Amino acid sequence: MLSRRLLPALVLALLAPVLVACGGDDDGDTTLTVYAAASLKKTFEQLKADFEETHDGVTVELVLGGSSDLVSQIQGGAGADVFASADTANMDKLVGSDDQGQDPQDFATNTLEIATPPDNPAGVATLQDLAGPDVDLVLCAPEVPCGAAAQKVADAAGLTFDPVSEEQSVTDVLGKITSGQADAGLVYVTDVLAAGDTVKGIEFPESSSAVNTYPITTVKGSDHADLAGEFVDLVLSDKGQKVLADAGFGAP
Repeated sequence: MLSRRLLPALVLALLAPVLVACGGDDDGDTTLTVYAAASLKKTFEQLKADFEETHDGVTVELVLGGSSDLVSQIQGGAGADVFASADTANMDKLVGSDDQGQDPQDFATNTLEIATPPDNPAGVATLQDLAGPDVDLVLCAPEVPCGAAAQKVADAAGLTFDPVSEEQSVTDVLGKITSGQADAGLVYVTDVLAAGDTVKGIEFPESSSAVNTYPITTVKGSDHADLAGEFVDLVLSDKGQKVLADAGFGAP
């Protein structure tokens, strides 16, 4: 016969697995972390909602920023499950360090457009105007995909830009414009569409010289590799492609 002193300990030992299982209901939710280029904000927020709706207990956490910063964070050990880049160069960095979980797949394209405040105070009409001394121009930094694209169009047009600031993401460039801190900037067509009446968009023919291709992959070592693969599949699906097309992205 067990002593009264040992009985409570035995009961607790027997109940422990049950208590853990019951307590796991609150802790059983899964967070899928998606690192994505800032220009994907609107579309990926919609895809996040769609994914969560069809996956009970799964929360998609979007980490948005410049692709160069995001890939550096992943290479540094950040807990990303999916990576969507705004260019192939930064995806190549991920593959170069063998941090991809599967072969990257292209899912969209994008081109640049001039963005100004709605009243266009500097009277910008062409790409050449951005090189003028009286235009306060803001660009993405060269290592960021939108900055690399800006350099390509400048080279194609034989222009030299002298920006007042270089930002780490396309959303930061838009922020400078909408806050009145800049006369113009080069952002993606999709960003101009998403910004609505807060900016004026100006197309220019040289944009065709710098078409950015967006690749996506799962991240090696993900704790949720199957779910990560399903999110990639959603982006590549007809449904995902329609969301992207509606936002102004081109086909891959």
